[in-house]
Amino acid sequence: MSRTEWVAVVTGASSGIGRAIAMRLGQDGAHVCVNYHRDARAADDVRREIERMGRRAITVGADISRVDEARGLIAETVRQLGRVDVLVNNAGIEIKHPFLETTEADYDRVLAVNLKGAYFCAQAAAQQMIRQGEGGRIVNISSIHEDLPMPAHAPYCASKGGLRMFMRTICLELAPHGITVNNVAPGAIATPINRETLHNPQLLARLLAEIPLRRVGRPEEVAAVVSFLVSPEAAYITGSTYVIDGGMLRNAGEL
Repeated sequence: MSRTEWVAVVTGASSGIGRAIAMRLGQDGAHVCVNYHRDARAADDVRREIERMGRRAITVGADISRVDEARGLIAETVRQLGRVDVLVNNAGIEIKHPFLETTEADYDRVLAVNLKGAYFCAQAAAQQMIRQGEGGRIVNISSIHEDLPMPAHAPYCASKGGLRMFMRTICLELAPHGITVNNVAPGAIATPINRETLHNPQLLARLLAEIPLRRVGRPEEVAAVVSFLVSPEAAYITGSTYVIDGGMLRNAGEL
């Protein structure tokens, strides 16, 4: 993969972990497609920050749960930036409901964004990378819940477990093309999705008791792992999940 002029697509990049990843890859020298679903203004803020670094950046609105929009995201990136070398599948949602009360609509929405969206974004990106003939990198932002159960979040856990096996399977198919595929699995990270917990002392204390390092992670720490996995130094790494959780999985007794 050429590092002179390289382009990264980050889904769900208008806030939280996605924003940190887009910013970090811009710092690393990438031109960046900042994907968003609803918050165009926040995506524009990220774009401007990357442009201040001297890199090119674009914003592309797309609901990646829709296959035509997922494919359109990659096509629009190529149209405006010329190529795709890195895809970071970051966009994801969770809906909290007990298993016995989960509706079909809630199940479909979570799986459509977290798994289907990642699947078809990766497919379109990989097809483009193969056309370019220089390899590439695909990184999925998974979760410790690809391994760790989380009651009242069965669809979310199913989507992340599916993402693990999806990654492990396509890494074999894409290896002959020089494309690596890995997952990054965050634990508790200080993002808008965790706002309620972070601002509730009792909930926060309960959470920190489960984390051996006794703190919540920062989005920039997740971005640093992604930065390494898309770098030339990680060219021999594919088919693995990299956990960043302050030891939470080990505290839960995971093997």
